[in-house]
Amino acid sequence: MKRREALAIFLGSLAVAGCVPAGKATPPPRRKGRRPIVVFVHGLFQNGDVSFGKLRRRLEARGIECFAPSLTPADAHDGLDRLAEQLKERIDARFGADERFSVVGFSMGGLIARHYLQELGGAARCNRLFTVSTPHHGTWSSWGYPGEGARQMQPGSAFLKRLETSEDRLDDMPVVSYRSTFDPVILPPDSPVWKRAENREFSGYVHLWITRNEPLIKDLEARLIR
Repeated sequence: MKRREALAIFLGSLAVAGCVPAGKATPPPRRKGRRPIVVFVHGLFQNGDVSFGKLRRRLEARGIECFAPSLTPADAHDGLDRLAEQLKERIDARFGADERFSVVGFSMGGLIARHYLQELGGAARCNRLFTVSTPHHGTWSSWGYPGEGARQMQPGSAFLKRLETSEDRLDDMPVVSYRSTFDPVILPPDSPVWKRAENREFSGYVHLWITRNEPLIKDLEARLIR
């Protein structure tokens, strides 16, 4: 597949998904004691307000505190490592330096989460990591899009190689990687398959819509309320 074609598919998939109303954002509930915490890390061109809205509402109804910070710039122009530093700052500001939590990252957000956990010390306080449609081995659709973040998501990038060499810092943390049967943004389609993780596949054909996939949501929900 040519780079121009990959970029066209990438932008087209995002445009189709963006036509779906995000709905009104629900502010996180105030903490009461030591409730379970889930941190959501959004993907490219997204923000925390629309990140995993359906799953978040269900978890909050079960008394789990959900935190989904908006990281900027949303196109990762300055690099995924910079967004990971923002993620660390927002988590520390919200929960202090010791509170434990689980992390769910969508697409690019899974790579941001991994950098935070593996390179910035976040693994020491994380219970579980879940990635959804995350290009752990890069994606061809990142070719042609400007910015450091896009370059870091290219297959074989120095950023991805560094994550591969430091994944042992996750120690024995449970990790699950979800992918869809066909995702026109994540190419090659087996890029979300990560040897370190339990790999799960669900049906889905539009990149952003996989976060609305009911079987996937049920699986995630069951694992997060254990």
